[in-house]
Amino acid sequence: MMLTSVEQLQAATGCSRDRAILFLPFLQGTMKAYQITNPRRVSGFLSQISHESAKLEQLEENLNYSVEALLKLFGRHRISEADARKFGRTATQRADQQSIANLIYGGEWGRKNLGNTQWGDGWALRGRGLKQLTGRANYTRCGAAIGEDLANRPDRLLMPVNAALSAGWFWATNGLNEVADRGDIRTMTRIVNGGANGLAQRTALYGQAMEVFA
Repeated sequence: MMLTSVEQLQAATGCSRDRAILFLPFLQGTMKAYQITNPRRVSGFLSQISHESAKLEQLEENLNYSVEALLKLFGRHRISEADARKFGRTATQRADQQSIANLIYGGEWGRKNLGNTQWGDGWALRGRGLKQLTGRANYTRCGAAIGEDLANRPDRLLMPVNAALSAGWFWATNGLNEVADRGDIRTMTRIVNGGANGLAQRTALYGQAMEVFA
């Protein structure tokens, strides 16, 4: 076991002491269960979940997108310009996060990439847990693996044990131990997030963690 102390977890992820105390035992159990056991794997895993969860603080996806961010981040096949302006945040309008989730995680894209088959799946099965697990397919498969009915009880992913286990399940299921063994941060990021979002911060966090565990 490489992760042995609250201080290590704080140093690797930049999280608060309270969050490190809360998550340490669950992350230790997760890493053991999913063979996240060498410096590159541990550093890769912790850097990715630290970025995804805002240093272990945010276990539920924030969809508070501005109009400009929606237009920049998501293709017109996922949200139209009219809908971005209708639902996105402006100086005089709050973001309609539920509508945004149902649009960007719905339709043909959501069915193909996330297994979302019902209107409302986008919001109901939005990102949760330390990895921000998203979509009906992931919720269903992960739930079966960890013994939880996540598709019907999605808030179970907000429990620290499940928040950690779901991240480990996604990591191992998607072959990320092997990617981490190569030190390939860009591919790790693409698999975890679908692109290169936050690559600079993820890279910095990886280096920070390697200083702790290498």
